[in-house]
Amino acid sequence: MWVGFIELLPLLAIAFIVLLITWGMSATLTSLLNRSLKNSKIRRSLHELFVSLIKVTVWTVGVLVAVTIIFPSLTPAKLLTVLGLGSVAVGLAFKDIFENFFAGILIMLRKPMRIGDFVECENISGRVEKITVRETYLRKTDDQLVIVPNSFLFKQPVHVLTDLSFRRFDIVVGVAYGEDVDKARSVIVSALEDIQEINHQRGIEVYAREFNSSSLDFTVRWWASSRPIDMHKSRDLVVSAIKRALDSAGIEIPFPYRTLTFKEPLTLANHNHNQNEPES
Repeated sequence: MWVGFIELLPLLAIAFIVLLITWGMSATLTSLLNRSLKNSKIRRSLHELFVSLIKVTVWTVGVLVAVTIIFPSLTPAKLLTVLGLGSVAVGLAFKDIFENFFAGILIMLRKPMRIGDFVECENISGRVEKITVRETYLRKTDDQLVIVPNSFLFKQPVHVLTDLSFRRFDIVVGVAYGEDVDKARSVIVSALEDIQEINHQRGIEVYAREFNSSSLDFTVRWWASSRPIDMHKSRDLVVSAIKRALDSAGIEIPFPYRTLTFKEPLTLANHNHNQNEPES
């Protein structure tokens, strides 16, 4: 066994040199690719995909060459056969890893969900900070980092909130039943016309919505910047402006009313009468 090991030492040395060359080629090609794509307009996710594919390809070829040098009897045909037989077991053992890997490649290839976009998927939301071939890093609005497997994002519906610069928001405003509907609608529209954060080219929409238990409800819609912070700012301005305008116009924003019905009539005690009744 020692003799065989000593005879194998030159092959091990050559295989080690091949791996060093592979490492050098991988680093060189990665650096060249990073420099060539640095000033290009290509999406950062595609940039990282190309770098990952270069690394995987170079190292796969290098390792196969090193294994062939150590075991000369292992021809490329035999090696492919062994890989083919072992791929089933490896695929079952690393199913989740391969699933996330291929899902990551597909996510990087598609145009939506760019780096910097705010997304929502199931109960997870945040800004896309980084996309790798295995997972995606989402930064929540409170600065918490969520690492999401790519297969989860690929299988579930993903809402890209910042796909466009503007998106529509809406709130519900209720007025008392005794108020004039057309006047209330006009007051709400006028209240929003001076808010600069609203995209007035897309228009302001106010629709009578429904007869609620204690109010006639309106749906108020407007367009503003799509980032979450801009949504909160525009909503704050809209709610404040509508409240001031309705108060100035004397239009009531009612509280919920509750009517109690009793089966038997109630008798009310006259406490004042008892207190003023003269003593006998």
